Amino acid sequence: MSPALVTACAFIAYFVAYRFYSKWLASKVFRLDAAAVTPAHSQEDGIDFVPTRPLVLFGHHYASIAGLAPMLGPAVAVFWGWLPALLWLVCGSIFIGCVHDFSALVLSARHQGKSIGALCEDILGKRAKMLFLLLITFGVSLAMGVFVFIISLLFSWGDDFNPQQLSASTTSFPEVVMPSIGLIIVALICGWLLKRKQVSLLKVTIGGFSALLALIAVAYNVPTMGLPENMWPSSTQWTWLLMTYAFAASVMPVWLLLQARDFLNSLLLVLGLILMYCGFFLQGPSFDAPAFNSNPIGAPPILPFVFITIACGAASGFHSLVASGTSARQLDNEMHARPIGYGGMIAESLLGLIAVLACTTTLGSSTAWAKLYVNWSAVADNLAAKLGVFIHGSASFIAHLGVPQELAITLVAMVVVSFALTTLDSATRLLRFNLEELGIKNRYIATLTACTFICFFAFYKIDGKAAGLSLWTLFGATNQLIAGLALLTATAYLRQRKRTIWPLAIPAVFMIAMTMFGLSVKLMNFAQQAQWLLFGLALALMFIGVAVSITTVGAIRKSPNS
Repeated sequence: MSPALVTACAFIAYFVAYRFYSKWLASKVFRLDAAAVTPAHSQEDGIDFVPTRPLVLFGHHYASIAGLAPMLGPAVAVFWGWLPALLWLVCGSIFIGCVHDFSALVLSARHQGKSIGALCEDILGKRAKMLFLLLITFGVSLAMGVFVFIISLLFSWGDDFNPQQLSASTTSFPEVVMPSIGLIIVALICGWLLKRKQVSLLKVTIGGFSALLALIAVAYNVPTMGLPENMWPSSTQWTWLLMTYAFAASVMPVWLLLQARDFLNSLLLVLGLILMYCGFFLQGPSFDAPAFNSNPIGAPPILPFVFITIACGAASGFHSLVASGTSARQLDNEMHARPIGYGGMIAESLLGLIAVLACTTTLGSSTAWAKLYVNWSAVADNLAAKLGVFIHGSASFIAHLGVPQELAITLVAMVVVSFALTTLDSATRLLRFNLEELGIKNRYIATLTACTFICFFAFYKIDGKAAGLSLWTLFGATNQLIAGLALLTATAYLRQRKRTIWPLAIPAVFMIAMTMFGLSVKLMNFAQQAQWLLFGLALALMFIGVAVSITTVGAIRKSPNS
């Protein structure tokens, strides 16, 4: 089957879903009200609660949810073949992921901007809230620990990095350091101009985005800023620098850095996606990977693990934290929830789709693909290398437009890193919100605590590997469990108001069932391998999932519509 035809069908599905299904959800299920006062207005504080233009907020939301995961998950999941990954990305996003993000944003906007975990107290009770918040704290800390670790590797001067031949590098991309740092400075200036000087968004956008592109061009020509290898920071040093940045960014007012940086990042990704897809259709490649991999050596069973491996891009619990955390506190009008919540998830799914295409059509032959995806260990134990496959594959699409290959690689690598950084500081802020709702009210102490949790998963070693990587096998399950429980919470909210619940109830049951299935398989594997730490954590996750699910079902049965 032609990859171009498959992709065109996916585009049509996304369009129809947004045009009709999301409109029905907005008007008939959630009944959005343009006259409703959002928390951004009722609780405006100039730090976290700030009314924001819908285009800028879309940029923040999109940049925050589209981190490493929508590229990394598909790059791993294509091991089972391109068709399962593609079907889950398209169908999962339309019927589960988009609904999940949209509902979390609406619920938070109607409950004083509370996070999805804190919302449990209003809808399900205090016990469910505490369990949910603990689950979120573990999942976000683990994910960001891995993100920091991987970003530090991408920033480092790896063995395969050559400043004179950027295309030779597959695991390290120091050329993106300068534009990444430069973007922070540009964003600070843009935020100040927008807020304090009331400069028009158009002028700031043109100036800021032009500066970002100029930084990428300079980095292409001077990839290490003239520094020799012995003066370049190590991966450990980069980790400390990244955590220092995450702390500072997460306590700043959202208008100063977060909004402008995320908006510029989103423009960069949109530009990158347009170039990637245009190059893809121009190239018209064939699939190197099989539709189904009949011999996935060492891989866990495709059911349920393809649903767990691909989270962001299809359905991700982390998105409910962004939607009900930073995004809901900046929502200017309730009607904006549809394009930001539902539309933002479709935009992220497009990133996951191009990742599938980049990892299955650009290797030159089925033999080359089979060599790269030889067994599960080669795929799952080297996440940075799989990101390299995505970067080089998508850069090859752009190169078909006449862009030099190495410049295309620099551009794509910048997209990857910039979005990982965006997710890092947004997630640190979200973790701070979570800890504040657990009782740590001082935002500086809460942020320091959040950074400490992240550092544990980035630095602490288990069997010689960073704790985050050792525990990564549980992240997908944790993430999808959060998604399922968030959907259950929204289902209870709708039932209490005598609204249609099936668009949320069915996805909730599916997500929780797949997650529990996956955790059950993992429990048996951990027991057989005597990995008792992982066994205990998996058991705890199952307990939280069951406990919150039972509480939710009880709340639904007691509702007036039962």
